[in-house]
Amino acid sequence: MSPDRVRVPQIRHVTAAVMRSWAVPISLAQDVGLVVSELVTNAIEHGLGTVCLRVWQGPGELHVEVAEDNPAPARLRAADDEQESGRGLFLVAYLARGWGVRDGGRTTWATLRAPSDIP
Repeated sequence: MSPDRVRVPQIRHVTAAVMRSWAVPISLAQDVGLVVSELVTNAIEHGLGTVCLRVWQGPGELHVEVAEDNPAPARLRAADDEQESGRGLFLVAYLARGWGVRDGGRTTWATLRAPSDIP
């Protein structure tokens, strides 16, 4: 996808549709949507080049990864009360079972616990 913030609501909408098609419980689907939104926004704001999103299921897990061409890895950073941004990865860390970076910092991933009976 082209790196433009206007695309983030579209990506959330597509993610929600995929979650419905997978019969993911609503509260988990909302968490996945928030993780996708935060990681995609972070990639658009701090990344380079095209942003790629991948969401898939594993046994008892949902995986989200966002890739772009900036080798500087995503990292948690403190945001003071006055700042309007800078808390996205804290939200991801709170909602996800785990998160991190790979591919030399170009891919940020998160894994969320899911019911094992999701088809």
